[in-house]
Amino acid sequence: MAFFPQAGTVTEGCDVSVKHVLNWTTILVAIPVGCAASLVTLGFRHLIELINQLLFHTDRDITVAMTVWPWYCWPLIVGLGGVVAGFFLRYAISLERQQTSKTDYLDVINARLDAVPTRTSLFRALSSIASIGSGASIGKEGPMVQLSALCGSLMGRFCFKSVAINNSEIVAMAAAAGLASVYHAPLASAIFVAEIAFGITALQRLIPLIIAAATAVMTMWSLGLRNALYPFADVQFQLEPTALLLTVSIGLLSGLLGWLLIKMIGRSRQLFSAIASLPLRLGLGGLLVGTLALVSTDILGNGYEVIVKIMAGDYLLPALLLLLVLKMSATALSVGSNAVGGLFTPSLLVGALLGVIIATLAQQAGLPVSNTLLFAVVGMGAVLAAVSQAPLMAMLMALEMTLNSSLLFPVMIATVLAALVAWRLQATSTYPVVTQHFNRADAKLEFDNSIIEQLIVPGAALQPHESVGRALAVSSLKKERYVYVINDLGHFLGVVSIHDISRKILDHEITLDSPVILVMDAQFPCVFRNQTIREGWEAFAQVTLERLPVLNNPQDRKYLGVLTKTSLIRKAKEFI
Repeated sequence: MAFFPQAGTVTEGCDVSVKHVLNWTTILVAIPVGCAASLVTLGFRHLIELINQLLFHTDRDITVAMTVWPWYCWPLIVGLGGVVAGFFLRYAISLERQQTSKTDYLDVINARLDAVPTRTSLFRALSSIASIGSGASIGKEGPMVQLSALCGSLMGRFCFKSVAINNSEIVAMAAAAGLASVYHAPLASAIFVAEIAFGITALQRLIPLIIAAATAVMTMWSLGLRNALYPFADVQFQLEPTALLLTVSIGLLSGLLGWLLIKMIGRSRQLFSAIASLPLRLGLGGLLVGTLALVSTDILGNGYEVIVKIMAGDYLLPALLLLLVLKMSATALSVGSNAVGGLFTPSLLVGALLGVIIATLAQQAGLPVSNTLLFAVVGMGAVLAAVSQAPLMAMLMALEMTLNSSLLFPVMIATVLAALVAWRLQATSTYPVVTQHFNRADAKLEFDNSIIEQLIVPGAALQPHESVGRALAVSSLKKERYVYVINDLGHFLGVVSIHDISRKILDHEITLDSPVILVMDAQFPCVFRNQTIREGWEAFAQVTLERLPVLNNPQDRKYLGVLTKTSLIRKAKEFI
């Protein structure tokens, strides 16, 4: 099996993988893929702006654009957008069921599939456009990256089909590039795809991802979009005791808040699942979000413009607290009703609100806090880490979006603490593939550290004075090639092979009444109950047997039963 190869095999396998991923062809492919992905995200963004022009006759953010209509129209606009989104989504899901294929780019990358399905991706994108354009509380990055991945998949199938690169690798490059175009964060985007889709199992895969992501950002720069996404490039974070205390507090509370948001989304999904019709489900979700917008239109959309206003200090503490509750509720309603979109920017907004709220409360309590607004970035990275369970990506994302290196240390602390708290509370990531990685990692850890005693099953055993005829009968009954020989005290003496018995009887060396000790092999391999399951696997790798006898220890050598290769394969299947 591939899990426990010999040392030489491991080296050769690694060399082949590195040569495949790091060749010049792969790197050269990453450049046009990154450029194309950035143009796809720009096209999606312009399409959303066009819808805003048609609906609201303005290109301003949805939180402001919605106000051109009377307040009583807001729930209807978001609700009708949800209905339209539901029709597109229902058709996309029906296509997925017919094709029995996976649409999400992370699943395609993780399973190393040949292509991202075109029609289902496009109809999901249309569903997302309807939700986002009407003001649903979801992020734009989800459909943007999905369409970028689709673009990469099509390029791989039609432009690079003669290139010896797995199409899932090109999809990964395009996904990283698409995310980098949205957040101007090439390194974090490459880390995200590797951390979420690959599980950081092959760091060499990062190089083409980084090149594709960097190309995408350079394309955006060449089109005039060169500024930091959030305006904190020139502000310095002061490493003071109070600041560090606030950082730790934000990290811990972000983990709790991220867990709460995931639970709210899960509960919302349960409630909305009672509505079978997707158009009605998304329509109701939109109607409820539009109703919440009557309190504040700032809950509409992904929240980017609201984060900018928070960082400009436009909100007082009561407004921050109210917005935090409303945004989490609106996001849970939108995502729970199956609106197609991302959680990146909504998570960033929730984190920014939390960071500023905690810093403001500390300042009002008399603690020396020099700049409360800087803690918005700390909270953004921390909540994103808790929700995505990808702390490395969240850490780099916060830094690259602000271009502020002084935030590295506090963001590192907060993101790690938040991810740890969410994990300890058993919060599932918003990306199902992350949960799969965690489950595989847990299964692998259990495989490596659990003991053989857990897998022992009974095996056929005789005493040395019993006849070979009896051994043949037991073997036939148990359907086993070997019968184990033990003495009166249960000590393991060896085995008798049914093939050896048959051969010696035909050669007239023994009869059916001869004792089994005459044909016993005393040097038969065995394992011990306190050895790890991995050690049992390695023992099987040395022989061609289906079963091995299990003894209590090397000194007493008492026979306890057998370990089967089938039980090990079933155990290993959990992390394959």
